Formats: sequence, C-alpha cells, structure tokens
Amino acid sequence: MNETAQGRPDAVHVTAPVALIAGGGALPFAVADSLKNRGLDPVIFALRGFCDPQKVGAYRHHWVALGKFGEAMSLMRKEGCRDVTFIGTLVRPALSELRFDWLTLRLIPEIIAGLRGGDDHLLTSTARIFETRGFRLLGMRELAPDLLMPEGILTATKPGRADLADIDKGREVLRSMSPHDIGQGTIVIDGHVVSVEDIGGTDSLLMRIRELRESGRLRAKPGSGVLVKAPKQGQDLRFDLPALGPKTIDGVIAAGLGGLAVIAGHSIVADLQAMVETADKARIFIVGLSP
Repeated sequence: MNETAQGRPDAVHVTAPVALIAGGGALPFAVADSLKNRGLDPVIFALRGFCDPQKVGAYRHHWVALGKFGEAMSLMRKEGCRDVTFIGTLVRPALSELRFDWLTLRLIPEIIAGLRGGDDHLLTSTARIFETRGFRLLGMRELAPDLLMPEGILTATKPGRADLADIDKGREVLRSMSPHDIGQGTIVIDGHVVSVEDIGGTDSLLMRIRELRESGRLRAKPGSGVLVKAPKQGQDLRFDLPALGPKTIDGVIAAGLGGLAVIAGHSIVADLQAMVETADKARIFIVGLSP
C-alpha cells in the first residue's frame, strides 16, 4: 500500500510495510501508531538492550542485535520492507561491544569510519550501508509529519522580552556548536549560557541545572531561563532530530526554567497535548520556533 505526502515540494511515496529500527523510549511506538493511523503498516526491528520489551509486543516486530546488519536486512526483505527509518534513543556502542554477522564483518572499515565521527556522521554512514543494498532511508517529515513540532506559542504562558533574548542567544550558541557535532540543546538564563547538551542528552542537561540550583551554585530566580533545542546546521534531517515529550517538560519544571523553545518542523514531539497541559499547570511556555 502506498501513500503520497501532499502539499510539499519534496513529496515522496511511502511504501508499506515500513521498517522502524527502534531504540529506546516512547517515540518508536508513537511513530508506529502514526503510520497505522495513515494506513501504513509498520514493522518494528527492535534493538536488543534498547527497545522496550513490554511495549513492542503490541506491534509486528523482530528482535535484532547491533552489528548484525545482514540479519536485519534479510528480515526486512522477507517482510517486504523497502522504506526504513531509525528512531529512538541509543547509546553509541564501542566497537568491542558489537557482535558481527558475515555482512557486517565485510563492512568493518565503513563502521570504523562512522564511529570516528559525531552522531550525525555515524547515522549517515549507517544509512549509506542500507541504501547501497536497496533500501531507502526516510525521516519523520515523510513518515510521521503529525509528530513534528508546530510553529508558534503553544501555551497560555508566553515568553517575555528576557526569554526571547535568551532564545536568540541559545540559537546562536547551537549554530556555533554545529560544526563540532556536539549536541542539540543549550540552557540560557538571563543572557548567560549555563550549560550545553553533551553525550548524556537532554535529560542529563536538565538534571545538571536542577542540581546546580539545589546546591546553591546557580542563583538565578526560579522561572527564568530557557531550554533551546535545534538540529545541527547541515544535519541530515532524516535522522536524530531533537526529540521531546512529557518527560522533557517535567525536567524543565524541575530545573526551575521558564520554558522551552524548539525549531518547528525539525523536532519530534511525543504526546504534545500532555506536554502543553503540564506546561500550563506549571505556568511555563512552549514555543515552536520558525526554522
């Protein structure tokens, strides 16, 4: 079954069944549900040690191990999958942690080259391995556009002048970080860059701010400051878009920030309604920024 994405110059035919190579978190299942709602059959290829075993049982799925490219591709072909995406959290593995099949052993030079770069470089290198073997890698703009952050102020609370200045500063910082492929988030409070996202991700970043407040090392008044998230400049937007959900809002509240600002159309949100409801109760803002 095919669906044509309408109303965009880059419209593509999405061919079902769609293979979802799924890491951790709720997003793989949100994407699977989005595809099913549009009449597109998802097949989850659950990564051992990462994908949630309690949730994946509700979907057509196969368990696969990191490093077993040949096995995964064989299963995808048997399922009739041509279109593939990567979704969910994943801790970058060390080469020594991978268990290879015969195809992967032949790909070791490519894998080593991918591991030597940042996350975007690694994902693009992995995508190339699949694409040169007959698969097509798609992103959320093609597969689940309903999960992308909309543009505008989404909450009853609106950012003030100081918040808007912090947002501009955050965007500037993320642009300057992009060439180094470091992270996709930063926290700015009263014009000061307090912290940037690293390998620990957004949850770790927010926890760090909470701990700084609790220890008295961060004395800015509660309710000030913004978490700003954006994809890296020049990033392949099929992979590793900034991802948010209710847990992110809980972290923003616990960190004592005034709100959250992310790039509209280039960030994935799980359960936006719950995010907005929680934010409204806490009187913080959520803003979808113009790309």
